[in-house]
Amino acid sequence: MIWPFKPRYRKQIARIEITGAIAGDTRKRVLEALKTVEERKFPALLLRIDSPGGTVGDSQEIYSALKRLGEKVKIVASFGNISASGGVYIGMGAEYIVANPGTITGSIGVIIRGNNLERLLDKVGVSFQVIKSGPYKDILAFDRELTPPEQQILQDLIDTSYQQFVETVAEARKLTVEKVKSFADGRVFTGQQALELGLVDRLGTEEDARRWTAELAGLDPEKTESCTLEKSKPFLNRVLGSSLDISGLSAYKSWLEFEVSTSGLPLWMYRP
Repeated sequence: MIWPFKPRYRKQIARIEITGAIAGDTRKRVLEALKTVEERKFPALLLRIDSPGGTVGDSQEIYSALKRLGEKVKIVASFGNISASGGVYIGMGAEYIVANPGTITGSIGVIIRGNNLERLLDKVGVSFQVIKSGPYKDILAFDRELTPPEQQILQDLIDTSYQQFVETVAEARKLTVEKVKSFADGRVFTGQQALELGLVDRLGTEEDARRWTAELAGLDPEKTESCTLEKSKPFLNRVLGSSLDISGLSAYKSWLEFEVSTSGLPLWMYRP
């Protein structure tokens, strides 16, 4: 079947936005948009990332889809105000990366957070009776502290996830694992510092990235338009994305939803 708008799409570049925390809804929308890029045979993709990161699994799935698409399509990532942790990981799926000089990026690392309400529950006289199949079945339970063996189990999990992150960055940016580990300790960088470290290829605006994307596809940047396929949805964007439109209880509710839904999950996320 011949796509009816094929000539028009071949003269455009696709554009996808990833804004705010990376979680299940974001993954679903971005994967659908990437599929559209392939189906419509766009010659190139401009990936705009403005995110502090998010869940490990969702970040990995988007990255893997980008790598597959990159075998057919030129992909350039443009880092906005912040592209940290999982945002960086997703950016590794692009062939080239452009950042603003003041972009906040980096924060390469993994974190798990649980909620310990033991003292609060004691004060109100609430306790739980737990029957479990093994000693670690209720690891990170909110009504007690972690035991030393549990801490080691979670540390091993963190270390494995961290190694995956480091190896991906090293491969994508053509750096040694040792070099990446020298700065992959959770610290954040400006775009200028990221360029010096080899995390990004150029400094510039999204418009600069758009023009470069068109050139890589063999198109005239003066005549080439970008077609946005994925627009961010207002889930955590108000509190974690680039436009900090804090709206009182609504923003707090969004933040709380994310905290509850990701409690106990390993996160590739910048959490100041």
